[in-house]
Amino acid sequence: MFRILSTAMNKLFLRHLILTAALLVVTVTIFSLTPLDMLVQNTLYNGSTHQWLMDKQEPWARLFFYDGIKAALFVLFMLLSSTLLLSRFKPSLKPLRAGLVIVILSMILVPSAVSMLKATTNMACPVNLVQYGGKVEHVSLFASYPADKQPSRAQKCFPAGHASGGFALLSLIFLMPSARTRQLALVGTLSLSWLMGGYKMAIGDHFLSHTLISMLLAWMIICTLAWQVYRHYDAPRDLLEFFARPRLPGDIALTPVPQLVTSSIDLSPEKAEQ
Repeated sequence: MFRILSTAMNKLFLRHLILTAALLVVTVTIFSLTPLDMLVQNTLYNGSTHQWLMDKQEPWARLFFYDGIKAALFVLFMLLSSTLLLSRFKPSLKPLRAGLVIVILSMILVPSAVSMLKATTNMACPVNLVQYGGKVEHVSLFASYPADKQPSRAQKCFPAGHASGGFALLSLIFLMPSARTRQLALVGTLSLSWLMGGYKMAIGDHFLSHTLISMLLAWMIICTLAWQVYRHYDAPRDLLEFFARPRLPGDIALTPVPQLVTSSIDLSPEKAEQ
């Protein structure tokens, strides 16, 4: 039974990876070939006063949207790590082990991967661009700076690092005990992450594409981790159903169960008892 469930989950994770990779390519292409980033950012910048929508030095906003969230993420990481350690000694915590491993590794690997990309993409933040009072020319992801306008130091702004910590928490859906709590975790995590990303856009630190790319990269990493973890742990049947049949609050089905699931496993009670 669990072997069949794990096989079905692996197929679903593979589909999520392929779809997310395709969305990533489309998103990068759209923002590289269009001025969409600049159009969005222009609405957040007052050219007359040379001010952004939010003041980066405003202490309460920085505490709530930046420093406070970073501290909360660190505390959560330590709590989850401690729970994983305790699960080796407390049988009641063992069912949480797979989810704990996925969340903890996601909180490490997602920000780390984004940080590595930031160090290599050499893209400037909006606040540093000539259009917004800075000194750096705006170039797209795959373009080069003009020879006579090379920035004096490497630019490290793409993708969005701050929001990546929030998007790593999309992995919490693997730790939740029911479809309802997974829905709440999904909505809550996305809301938190976009508040983090939106704040950074509003102070001129990031473009829209920076946050979108971080979100897609985070989901690819999380799906890859879950794909590997559930090769070693039993996959709960309700988790399979959650991925196969996404629902909105109110139990409104969005899509039918994919054929690959119905062909891989019969979820009827009679079959489950065998």
